[in-house]
Amino acid sequence: MKNNCVFCAIQEGEIPSQRFYEDDRMIIIKDIEPKAKLHYLAIPKKHYKLLSEMTDSDREDLGKILATIPTLADKLGLGGGYRLVINQGDDAGQTVFHLHIHILGGQKMDFPEL
Repeated sequence: MKNNCVFCAIQEGEIPSQRFYEDDRMIIIKDIEPKAKLHYLAIPKKHYKLLSEMTDSDREDLGKILATIPTLADKLGLGGGYRLVINQGDDAGQTVFHLHIHILGGQKMDFPEL
């Protein structure tokens, strides 16, 4: 397992997962600890922990990942809307230190006070 990273192991097929989408930049899998009726993870294939660690190429990939997610909304059952979350660091609740995007939906979402 590269870097002892669970998401790298999933991408390499060392840990089984149900893939809902895959291309040369990312995979989308179901979160095993869902926080919404539908909870997916969009995981870049390149390993980096934080947005601050991205290269110019990584930024381009992330832009394309973010552009792809809306094209998959209906296929993923998210036609009524969805929320994207990227946790950054311990204080934000990041538990796997491989950048990933939580895609939450399938229900009316509560809004935290901002």
